Amino acid sequence: MTRFSNLTLRNLLIVAHDALATALALLVSFYLRFEGGDSFFDRLPLLLRILPWFIALSIVVCYVFNLTTAKWRFISLPDALNILRAATVLTLALVVLDYIFVAPNIHGAPVAPNIQGAFFLGKITIILYWFLEIFFLSALRFAYRYFRYTRARYHARTDEDAAPALLIGRAADAEVLLRAIESGAVKHLWPVGVLSPSPADQGQMIRSIPVLGGIDDLEDVIQDFARRNKSIARVVMAPSAFEPEARPESVLMRARRHGLIVSRLPSLGSGDAPRLTAVAVEDLLLRPSEKIDYARLEALVKNKSVIVTGGGGSIGSEICDRVATFGAARLLVIENSEPALYAVVESLAAQNTEAVIEGRIADIRDRDRIHRLMNEFKPDIVFHAAALKHVPILERDWSEGVKTNIFGSVNVADAAVASGADAMVMISTDKAIEPVSMLGLTKRFAEMYCQALDHELAGQPDGKPPMRLISVRFGNVLASNGSVVPKFKAQIEAGGPVTVTHPDMVRYFMTIREACDLVLTAATHALTPVRPDVSVYVLNMGQPVKIVDLAERMIRLSGLQPGHDIDIVFTGMRPGERLNEILFATEEPTVEIGLAGIMAAKPNEPPMHVLRKWIGTLEQAIARDDRATIKAVLKDAIPEFGPAMPAEPAAGPALQA
Repeated sequence: MTRFSNLTLRNLLIVAHDALATALALLVSFYLRFEGGDSFFDRLPLLLRILPWFIALSIVVCYVFNLTTAKWRFISLPDALNILRAATVLTLALVVLDYIFVAPNIHGAPVAPNIQGAFFLGKITIILYWFLEIFFLSALRFAYRYFRYTRARYHARTDEDAAPALLIGRAADAEVLLRAIESGAVKHLWPVGVLSPSPADQGQMIRSIPVLGGIDDLEDVIQDFARRNKSIARVVMAPSAFEPEARPESVLMRARRHGLIVSRLPSLGSGDAPRLTAVAVEDLLLRPSEKIDYARLEALVKNKSVIVTGGGGSIGSEICDRVATFGAARLLVIENSEPALYAVVESLAAQNTEAVIEGRIADIRDRDRIHRLMNEFKPDIVFHAAALKHVPILERDWSEGVKTNIFGSVNVADAAVASGADAMVMISTDKAIEPVSMLGLTKRFAEMYCQALDHELAGQPDGKPPMRLISVRFGNVLASNGSVVPKFKAQIEAGGPVTVTHPDMVRYFMTIREACDLVLTAATHALTPVRPDVSVYVLNMGQPVKIVDLAERMIRLSGLQPGHDIDIVFTGMRPGERLNEILFATEEPTVEIGLAGIMAAKPNEPPMHVLRKWIGTLEQAIARDDRATIKAVLKDAIPEFGPAMPAEPAAGPALQA
């Protein structure tokens, strides 16, 4: 479909407006130059012969510079620049017309026998035309833009449900929100001022809204408005308000102390519309997120068929959401929990994306079922997020971890290869590095299998690029199922105590959204035309966070004092845990790949025939419940594995750390 086929009545009216503007600009400039005297009327017949052709040219020029398709309601500086470009091109066209085509032929010609002078239009007429063309093309556009702007502000001001609000953040962020309010994307909000962490913004106006001070002035501004009977009801925090120097915790606590509703404007990306969301405690626990190249992610999945295993879990459901958002043609969600499958499919259907979404109940341990589903669906990309991930549970039920995390991953990898997929991406964990737990041990074994299969396929040229099998490691994600943050929230709401395993326990954290976007980014690197010699990627998790500091911070953000209102109890480390997670093994070379937030690792890789032998031995040992053999095989496969597996499950409740 061409751009011309999308023209509407509105576009045709704009074409008519621009044609009339061009005609008026040329006629008025001509009249002003020759002052309506004999010289004007002598030239008028030839001008009228030229005018229809020049109008036709102007329509084409305006279309090329998007003037006929730009929506007047949102006209801005880029549109003004396009008007300048169009007027300049048309003016140059007049210069060419006058100096090359018309001037040499006007003297003594029957069409203009009485014209005096060397040129028909002359430079004064052409200069006048340039200014008038800009004016006639701009005037009605900007008048309409101003009308819509003032009307939107009037409705926002007079809306009985509009809450007087303070915006917290730098000028650029505040301007995004103010535009959203003007356009109607954000409703029921009337901004009365801005508080900015940047000294350069102080005393300035942003779209007619004053910058009232810095963030430290929050309480003074709130009290000042209250004295004038214009009480502020809401505080909106922009992305820059969450930078460390803006002290977001202080903003949140002071706003809540005054009983204000606190919302946030999330960072925009991938075509997201501006929207307000509640401020969660997680928002105040984060390092700055990596900048994501959304066009790169869209190119990865656009019009592709994608399978996500474990699609009902925290990571799997977010990957499903991102895949659908970035334009996948078909999406198959594989999940063994019926409630989780129903929830994720319903959520995806509510987004009204163009992807054809299908959910199937299946267990990745069922090799025949997984092979059958993939052969029927024929995926381009498989994201393998299904796994058992809770350290204390797997220390107790170790055989289930082997069945799911090792055998299940082998089934998914083999099925992806058999179905002709271009890539399989396995979600791994930082606990796979020099593992001390069954979770880390089983995920490292799965990594090794994917590494070996990836290299095996690379050595079998068959006329097309070989399939890629990669693993992506990262640490804890905030607000995921079983994460420490929701647990601490629940304990604080219940009045405490907050339970922490050890005062020196440290973990890495990132958001689910950032983790999943970086997983997709890693896949784009693996699928570049020049095949990179890496198959294990590691996400940059930023600085580690002490769990006890996290607990104290969450208690304070709830308006309470640690040790006074809410106690913190240390319960002791659980089997399979270590105090500090690591991102790279001691003997593991690292590789910079030129992508922000991602590095590559080159861990040891046993040959495939050895891995298959180990897998066969594990299958027999699992069938006999022979733990000694399983321990020996896993220790042989992963010699860096630390402590011995406990002979008996640890007693007592499984408390999150």
